[in-house]
Amino acid sequence: MLAKIRQMKEDEGFTLVELLVVIAILGILAGIVVFSVAGITNNGQAAACVTEKSTLITAEEAYFAQNKTYVADSVLKSSGFLGSVPSWYTVTGGASYTVTRNAAGATASCAP
Repeated sequence: MLAKIRQMKEDEGFTLVELLVVIAILGILAGIVVFSVAGITNNGQAAACVTEKSTLITAEEAYFAQNKTYVADSVLKSSGFLGSVPSWYTVTGGASYTVTRNAAGATASCAP
């Protein structure tokens, strides 16, 4: 009997209640982090939309400075003024140019 009591005193570890409290605290912290990260993603997408629009305007003006005409975004890509075809905006050329949001830009949180 004394040997059993001594063995129980030598066993070290956490109780079930202590483990449940730690798991509950970790769950609460995880919930807070998830909601915080969601806001960061929305801000990043809005910034990417604004950057894409200003990049298109800059590319169009640079093309006009060299060629004295405005063109569509596909021509800007093929002539090396854009690295890729824009995903949220479309550019149309002619005597002047127009930057408009396409379907993907309308669903995203893009600035007007």
